[in-house]
Order: sequence, then C-alpha cells, then structure tokens
Amino acid sequence: MVESGVAAPANIDRAIKTAYGHAMGPLEWLDLVGLDTQQRLCRTFHEITNDPELACPKLVHVMVAAGWLGKKTGSGFYDYADTKTFGA
Repeated sequence: MVESGVAAPANIDRAIKTAYGHAMGPLEWLDLVGLDTQQRLCRTFHEITNDPELACPKLVHVMVAAGWLGKKTGSGFYDYADTKTFGA
C-alpha cells in the first residue's frame, strides 16, 4: 500500500492496531525487525514455495539498498530522528 501510494505507513499501522488490537502495526514491526531481515525472509520463503505472494516488495529492496533498515540505522518506514514517515 505504501509502494503504490495508497496509504502512508502511519495510517496503515494505525488501522491495523485499531482493527485488530495489535500493539504494533506491520510497518513498525518491520522497522523493529529490520528491513534487511525481512528481505532475506521473503527471499527464502519465495525460493522454497515459488509463491509470488511471498516475493519481497520492490519498495523493501529499494529501502535496503538505500541503507534504510529500520530502527538499527535510524530510518526505515519511520525516521527515528524525528516523527516523519516514508511516503507520508
């Protein structure tokens, strides 16, 4: 949804947390785990299953290549130096 410009990360996370009562939204979780880690997981699952739904989104590849790995680098879907979000 972020990649296609449908919604900003904060809106996606807020919707999931509100609808499902989760403590973290999916993009907050990705920033915590690390986008590089998610990229490797997607690659592995996709290679095993050949399921296109499990392929890593292009945006994650772009962010990893740019060094935006999440909290460990200070930026990912969220900028941890301040409250700005990617794609907002």
